[in-house]
Amino acid sequence: MLLRIGFTALPLVFGIDKFANVLVHWDVYLAPWLDRLSPFSTRDTMLIIGAVEIVAALAIALKPRYGAYVVAAWLAGIVINLLTFPGFYDVALRDFGLLLAALTLARLASVFDPAWKWRRQHS
Repeated sequence: MLLRIGFTALPLVFGIDKFANVLVHWDVYLAPWLDRLSPFSTRDTMLIIGAVEIVAALAIALKPRYGAYVVAAWLAGIVINLLTFPGFYDVALRDFGLLLAALTLARLASVFDPAWKWRRQHS
């Protein structure tokens, strides 16, 4: 239960903060090569990232069985981003630990969170 709460609250707070930059100036965490690839400004790219984090938090809150994999994949992307330019290797290591915790949540949720049942419509 605590993993679910944590992986709902943290991405939600970080996602919302991308719009306010209260906790940190988030733009410095975007690798220069990703910034060049993005068709948007650095700020707009970070706003999109914030929106994705909010959606990931909601996915965990609603259906951790699936949402945990979304968060794990998102964290993998963050780790790759942070490892591709110097200065944030410590943050990358921390996020790798969070990725492992998200996979742990996904595994636990596969036992405790029932799968969605898809029904076929009979005509």
